[in-house]
Amino acid sequence: GLCLLVLRLFIGLHVFLVSCALPDSVLRRFIVRVMCTVLGLFVRQSDPRLRDASARVFIANHVTQFDHNVISLLTSCNTPALNGAPGFICWSRGFMELGVTGSHAELVDSLKVYSSHRGNPPLLLFPEEAATNGRAGLLRFSSWPFSILDVVQPVALQVQRPLITVSVADSSWITELLWTFFVPFTVYQVRWMPSVPRRAEELSEDFALRVQELLAMELGVVSTRLTAADKAEHMKRLRHTSLLPFAPGGQPLAARPRTPSSLAGAAPEDVRITAMAQRVKEVLPHVPLEVIRIDLTQTDCVDTTIANLLEGRVPFCPERTEPGADLLAPSTSQAAAASGIQGSVAVPSAKPATKQFAKSPVERHLSLQERKRALYDYARR
Repeated sequence: GLCLLVLRLFIGLHVFLVSCALPDSVLRRFIVRVMCTVLGLFVRQSDPRLRDASARVFIANHVTQFDHNVISLLTSCNTPALNGAPGFICWSRGFMELGVTGSHAELVDSLKVYSSHRGNPPLLLFPEEAATNGRAGLLRFSSWPFSILDVVQPVALQVQRPLITVSVADSSWITELLWTFFVPFTVYQVRWMPSVPRRAEELSEDFALRVQELLAMELGVVSTRLTAADKAEHMKRLRHTSLLPFAPGGQPLAARPRTPSSLAGAAPEDVRITAMAQRVKEVLPHVPLEVIRIDLTQTDCVDTTIANLLEGRVPFCPERTEPGADLLAPSTSQAAAASGIQGSVAVPSAKPATKQFAKSPVERHLSLQERKRALYDYARR
C-alpha cells in the first residue's frame, strides 16, 4: 500500500506538470484523463451529446474537493476560488482567481463581466458551498450563482470508492488527496442534464430552489433546507463535544446514560430529542425529563431550553434530588414557582434563601434574583 501511494504521488506530479505545460485543449484533457486513469481516477459521463455547447454556467452538486478537476477533464470550464488564500496552492488546485474578496454582490458582478466575454470558458459553480457524501441529500443552494445568467445547465455528480468513504466531513483537501492515491480506484459518474432557463419574473432564490429539486430527483436524494453554515456549526459542536473530557454534569462522556433499549426502534427524531433531553438533565437534574422533552420539541436547542428553565419561563414541579430539596414552598404564581425551582438547587450563599413567600414585592424580587444567581453558579460548576 505504501509503495502504491509513493508511485501514485510520482505519477500525480507528472499529471500536474503535463496539465501546466500544455494549453487547454482536447488533447490536453485526453492525456490528463489517461494519466488519471493510471492513478485510479475513472471518469465516466452518461451521454456527452447532452452537454450544451452554448451553456455558460454549469451547476453541480459538491461531493469531493476535486469535483472541478474531474469535470474539467470532460469539458473546458473554470471554477472561481471562494475560500482559501490566493497564490500557488489555489492555482495548482485548478481554481480561477478573480481578485474579489468582498461580498457575493461583488463576486457576481465580476463573474458577469467574465461571462460576457465569449472567449472565456464556461463557469462551473457549486451552490451547496460545502461538500457532502452525496448519499443522503443536497444542501440548500445559495442564490448568488443563479444571478449571473438566466440559463444554467445542471450536472449530477456521483462518486464511488471501495472500502473508504468518499467524503469525510471536516477533512482537508490534502487528506482526501492522499486517500485518493491510497485506495485502489475512485469512480466519478457525471450526468449532464438539460439546460434550465429562468422563468419570467422568477427570483434567484426560486430559481435556485427549482434547480436544486431537479438535481435531487436526478440523484435520488432529498432536497434539504440545511445550509453550509449549518454544516459548519454541526462540525463545530462535534469537535467541541469530542474535546470535552467530562460531561457538564461532572460525569465522563463514556459514563453518560445511553438511549434506553425501548427507543431502539423509535423514530430518529425521537431518539435525537431524547439524547438532547439527557444533556439538559445532566445540567439541571431537578427538572423532570418530560418537561425538558416538551420544551425541546419547541426550541430544538439545548442551550435555549436550559435558558428557559433557568429564567423560569417554563413552569414545572421540581424533582426531589437531594435532602435540601424540601426547602421549596408552595406558591400560586409562576414567579413564585420559578423562585422555588431555583432555590431547590441553590448552594449556600452569604444570605440564605427565604423559606416562605415574602409579602413585599421588593423582597420577592430580591429573593428571586438571589436564587437565580445561585442556580447560575450551580450550573456553571
